[in-house]
Amino acid sequence: MFINRHQELAALERMFQSEIAELFVLYGRRRVGKTELLLQFCKNKRSIYFLASQLKERDHLQQLVEIARHVINDPLLQSLAFNDWESALIYFVQQAQEERLVLVLDEFQYLCEDNAALPSLIQRFWDLHGKNSKLLLILCGSQVSFMEREVLAERSPLYGRRTGQLRLMPLSYRYSGYFFSEYPAKEKLIAYGVLGGIPAYLNQFALRSSNYSQRMLEQHIKSELLTPQGYLFDEVNFLLRTELREPRTYASLLHAIAGGATRLNEISQRVGLSPTDVNKYLNVLRELELVKRETRVTERAPQKSKRGLYKIEDNYVKFWFRFVLPNRSLIESGNIDLVYQQMIIPYLSQYMGEIFEGICRQYIRHYWQEKLKVAPKKIGGYWESNLEIDILTENVDGSHWFGECKWWNAPVGENVLNHLIENASKVPNQWQRNPRYILFSANGFTDALKQRAEKEGVFLIEVNDLL
Repeated sequence: MFINRHQELAALERMFQSEIAELFVLYGRRRVGKTELLLQFCKNKRSIYFLASQLKERDHLQQLVEIARHVINDPLLQSLAFNDWESALIYFVQQAQEERLVLVLDEFQYLCEDNAALPSLIQRFWDLHGKNSKLLLILCGSQVSFMEREVLAERSPLYGRRTGQLRLMPLSYRYSGYFFSEYPAKEKLIAYGVLGGIPAYLNQFALRSSNYSQRMLEQHIKSELLTPQGYLFDEVNFLLRTELREPRTYASLLHAIAGGATRLNEISQRVGLSPTDVNKYLNVLRELELVKRETRVTERAPQKSKRGLYKIEDNYVKFWFRFVLPNRSLIESGNIDLVYQQMIIPYLSQYMGEIFEGICRQYIRHYWQEKLKVAPKKIGGYWESNLEIDILTENVDGSHWFGECKWWNAPVGENVLNHLIENASKVPNQWQRNPRYILFSANGFTDALKQRAEKEGVFLIEVNDLL
């Protein structure tokens, strides 16, 4: 399946139509859909898509010639061989003098493994030849740290040469749900809570969902996550080894956070490292967007706040460290049903509660125009020792929304609204101007609350509204 990515395709299409030389950098974590995006873009275009692997430069150049023979109608290519990257790039720029040519170098980091000087070589090529042609050169990589350090950073030889860049992000909860058109609404959200917005993971479940049954999601979790041969059983380790030099240390940090340690000192004590060292590791995980640091939305200087809470941002990583890793011995000994029934199901509702908060914030941030009609400037949560507000926003019109998110099996009633109104009176005064109230429920609302909400202008958002 290829779902969404409309803005990304439009950006690439604008570059293609520009008819001037373009050097575009696309990057993002493993499985996020970069390759599929590029293949969709290259359809029906004069394009050469080259996917690198961990081979020697000579092998890469030989493969590149073979691919070019299928795209470029040039008799010379039948006997031509590229001896180095400079000669290859110069040939392609010659082919792009009069007509647009797209050249994609995917998994760029692998090309640099055997030739560390490749970014410098491309810089020299671009300055002397590329920028005066109709070549659209796309450098794509799945090692985020490498691409930011060696391609995009100020010290990179390619700095200042790119004409555009994009870090491809996971899909939103709503677009993730498109993979499961036959699922009931709540199960779409649970699937997102287990897999996050990574298309490759979603597609793995979707491929086996042609005929929906009530236990399909359970079967997928068991076969893909709770089976040693499953596609997602060990994917976290592949991800950490791809990006990080000390995957075991980072795994310990993620395990601690998944186990409930959210403050810096708590994490430090769990993993046995100093707070200073832990902070450095956490910053790396934040850059990879595997971990996030949340502060109260009312904080004036959130970066300096000592009240920050660390949470795992990626749903699949969160689920894996919460349910798969602690039960790995049982899983590998074949006790899959036991793990699912006794280690996951009793705690799944609690797990989804936090996921549901994130989904509701996404809804406000991206889909406010559907019901709320006012755009939020700031959105987050608020907490003190004796109270917690799931959602607090500052809106462009000066109003503030206070929200509660309930992943309950029963309908939400007036008591939740009363509690929210009481808590709203305890936030700083400047955040109490023009208050409005929003309640999110995974299982609807009582009739009494619906009647009151209509009179008082309270927003009630159900699962079908979210989707």
